[in-house]
Formats: sequence, C-alpha cells, structure tokens
Amino acid sequence: MRGDDDQQSAMYSYLSPEQRVPADHPLRPIRQMSDEVLRQLGRRFSQMYAASGRPSIAPEKLLRALLLQVLYTVRSERLLMEQLDYNLLFRWFVGLNMDDAVWDASTFSKNRDRLLAGDIAEGFFQGVLKQARQRGLLSDEHFTVDGTLLEAWAAQKSFQPIEKADPPSGSAASGEGESNPTVNFRGEKRSNQTHCSSTDPDAMLARKGRGKEAKLSYHGHVLTENRNGLVVESQVTPAYGAAEWHTALLLAERIGGDHAVTLGGDKGYDVKALVEELRTMNIIPHVAQNGSRRSAIDGRTVRHPGYAVSQKKRKRIEEVFGWMKTIGLLRKLRHRGLEKVGWMFTFTAAAYNLVRIRNLMPHCV
Repeated sequence: MRGDDDQQSAMYSYLSPEQRVPADHPLRPIRQMSDEVLRQLGRRFSQMYAASGRPSIAPEKLLRALLLQVLYTVRSERLLMEQLDYNLLFRWFVGLNMDDAVWDASTFSKNRDRLLAGDIAEGFFQGVLKQARQRGLLSDEHFTVDGTLLEAWAAQKSFQPIEKADPPSGSAASGEGESNPTVNFRGEKRSNQTHCSSTDPDAMLARKGRGKEAKLSYHGHVLTENRNGLVVESQVTPAYGAAEWHTALLLAERIGGDHAVTLGGDKGYDVKALVEELRTMNIIPHVAQNGSRRSAIDGRTVRHPGYAVSQKKRKRIEEVFGWMKTIGLLRKLRHRGLEKVGWMFTFTAAAYNLVRIRNLMPHCV
C-alpha cells in the first residue's frame, strides 16, 4: 500500500540530538577527546571572563564549532553559522539543543578573537597531545621537522613601497581613484627590504623554489614524532629565507634531554651551522644530504641503519601539511597577522592529531 505524502509540523519533539547521532559515528570519539581537553581548560576559561555582565558564547561551544569548521572544511564562519542552524550533527557536536538560537557570524568572530589572549590554541593542542601520550602513541626518541609556505590573505597589489614615493615609469597604474586599479609591476624591483603589504604587514614575499612565482606568505613549521606521525610542536614565522632551519633549532630545544634523540629533515636542513648546533644539543641530525661535497652529513651518520629509517619516516610529515591545506583550510589563509595565523595553525594541528588518534585507537596500547 502506498503511503501518504502528508506533512504536519509536530508541536513537541521527544528526541534529542544525542539520540539522532549513531553510536558508531566517527565524530563521537573526537567529541569525547575534545570534551576531556576542554574540561582541563575550564580554569583558564574562567580567568578570561568577568564575573558579571552579559553572558558571552561559552568558550567550550566556541572551540567545538571551530573544530567542526576545520574537520568539515567550512570555508567561512557565516557558512558555519548557517550549518549550525539546520545541521543536526553540527548542533549535537557543539552542544546546542534543537530550540537554541544560533549566534550571529560577527558575534562569533569577536568571541573567537578573545581566545587569542589566553593562548587557548596552544593549551588545546597540549591537551590533545597529553591524551596521545597516555595511549602510548608518541615516540620520545625519533622526530622529523619540516616547513611549508602558507599563502597570506593579501593581494600582490597591496605590496607597496615602505617609503611612499612617485611610482616608477614601469609600474604605472590605470584607473586611479578606483577600488581595484590595474597595476603593471613589470620592470619594478620589489623585495621585502623595500616593500610591505598594506593589508597584512606581517606577510612576506616568498617562493617555493627557482622558477616559481613569489607570493605573500607565512612559514608554517611542524615537528612530528616518527612512531605514528603525530604533531608534537608547531609554529608560524615570517617567510624569510632561513626561517626553516632557524625554527628547527627552536623546536629542537623542546625535545632535547638527557638521552640522545634523532631529528630527520629534507635537504633544506643540510646546513653546517644547524647540524653542528644539533650535535651540541645531544640531537643526532638525520637530515637528507644535499648531494654535494659540502654536505654537513658525513659517513658517521649515514652508516647507521637508523639513518635510512629516519629518511623513510620523514616523508610522512608531508601528510600533515597535505591534510592541513586541503581539509584544514590553510591552503589560502583566512586571517591576517602573525598572531591569528599562528593561532589557527596550532589549532588545525590539534585537529589533525584528534583525527589521527581516532584512527589509531583500535591499535592503542
């Protein structure tokens, strides 16, 4: 018998979002782990807000919503609010009931900016890392470091001379007074020493290699452990030339200790000053040789079997950058300023670790 297509709005609902989400949904373990971290951050949240006044968005709900934005590649906070309005799964994860109103996108953004002052992203990242350590997923002996360029949210036209002067003949602009004039940069020498972006002063002109186009960028760095490829440290710096190996030293200081550890890397880290400094820190540099006779990695390092293992394991760090750019919305940045970009980079690294831990949970010790 054919059923009727009649629709009638019910006056009451007796099912909660918790009952609608399947017990084996992949978001459930992520929600459990993130809730545990948020409980640990409860005291820090209390110190950030006044004891009286108008209630703001709960920081726990705010961070869960940001986590959803990263996990589901929601490209804007306005679209995220739209999803929260009718997506039952999103409402359950954030902690909203069916009748709860959704926040305005601008209000959500202002409340998110408040979390910058408390360095909440780093606290959330360390809380996720603590859970991985409790499950025996981290190695404390073998690590890999690498960096990648993050394209800034700034146009090439914003890269203007630091000292305002008459534009050279080769950079004439047509349509003066318009909001988007046509600019010809041919014949004009532009560098980070003489020019600066008017929309994002922290962004610097950089390119991935010879023959590649130069873009306004930041440099994102991560340090992973070699057992399961989890991120243990992250940092964002301006995209200057030696940013990779300078930051590698800073990150290496956080893993050094009484016992010797290995640190893998690509050919860009085959720098004599870096290799010598790592050895003084009781860190064995397992970086790839640059292929020339001037390589800082000699036979005393290459001859050991562990060097070949590190060279094989170090390539897994590219999976982190691939996930953060394709899923985590970092292929083209959506925020300006070193502080905000660094906050989102660290938070995205924590989201990657949550997904990785969830996938490894059946194999946890």
